[in-house]
Amino acid sequence: MKKSLISIVFILTVLVGSAQEIPKDTTKLWTKEGNLSLLFNQSAYNRQWLGGGTSNIAGNFGVNYDFNYKKDAVVWDNKFILAYGLSKIKGNNKTAKTDDRLELNSIWGKKAKGDWYYSMFFNFKTQMDTGYDKNDVNISHFFSPAYFQLGPGMLWKKSNNLSVNFSPATSKLILVHNHYTEFGPSFGVLQGDNSRFEFGASITAYYKFVIMANVSIENRLNLYSNYLDNPQNVDIDYQMNVVMKINKYLSANVALQTIYDDNSVQAVQVKEVFGIGVNYGF
Repeated sequence: MKKSLISIVFILTVLVGSAQEIPKDTTKLWTKEGNLSLLFNQSAYNRQWLGGGTSNIAGNFGVNYDFNYKKDAVVWDNKFILAYGLSKIKGNNKTAKTDDRLELNSIWGKKAKGDWYYSMFFNFKTQMDTGYDKNDVNISHFFSPAYFQLGPGMLWKKSNNLSVNFSPATSKLILVHNHYTEFGPSFGVLQGDNSRFEFGASITAYYKFVIMANVSIENRLNLYSNYLDNPQNVDIDYQMNVVMKINKYLSANVALQTIYDDNSVQAVQVKEVFGIGVNYGF
C-alpha cells in the first residue's frame, strides 16, 4: 500500500513536471488537456436498520491526460491514464482495491489522404498495487502483469475526439513475475515462463462527445485477435468515462470497464465506479 502511494506521487510529479517544462508555443503544435479527480463514496447504517447493510467508505483517485502534436502532415496523439481506488468496510481491518490502472497510449501518423494516416501505435498497461483473490491470495503486483502492444497500420482521424486505428500486424507482449507461474499458468503466460509473445491484429477506437450541458462521455475500445492461437477469440477492452460537472471543481463521475481476455479469464469482466468528488482540469 505504501509503495503504491509513493508510485502515484512519483508519477504525478513527473507528469506535472513534464507539462511545466513544455513551453506554451505560439504555433499551437501541442494540444494538452488533463483532468485530475478525487471521488468519495460513503454508506452508514445503525444497528436498527431493518434492511441490513454494512457501513463503508471508499475513495478513487484518477488522472486522465492528453498531449497531442500536429504539424503539417504529421500527428502524434498520446493519452496517459492513472486510476487507483480503495474501500474500507466497517469491522474489517483490511482495505480492498476498487480500481488500479496505469496506461499509456500513443499513435503516430503521417497523412495519406483526407482523414487517413499511415500510423504506428503503442499501448502499455499495468497496475500499481498488489492484487488478491477472494481467498486473500496474492495474484498480482506492480508490472505483473504488464501488457505491451506495438504495430503499424492505418489511422482514420476525424478530430481529437474521434479516431479509429487499424493495425493488421500487431506484436503483443505479456510479462508476469515467475513466482506467479511456478505452479501453473497466469494471465496467459505458461507455467514456468515469465513472458508470452503474440502476433495478431488490433483495432483501437476513441470517441468523446458532449451529451448535454456539462455532461461529457469518453469511450475507448481495443480489440485484439491473436493469429498464433485461436484468432476467432477476440480480446475486448472497453472503457467509458462519464463526467457530470456540478461546478468548476465538483462533479459526479461514472467509470465503466468491460474486459474479455481469452488467455486470462474466459468470461466477460465488468467493473463500475461511481462517485461525487473534486475535479481539476489542467
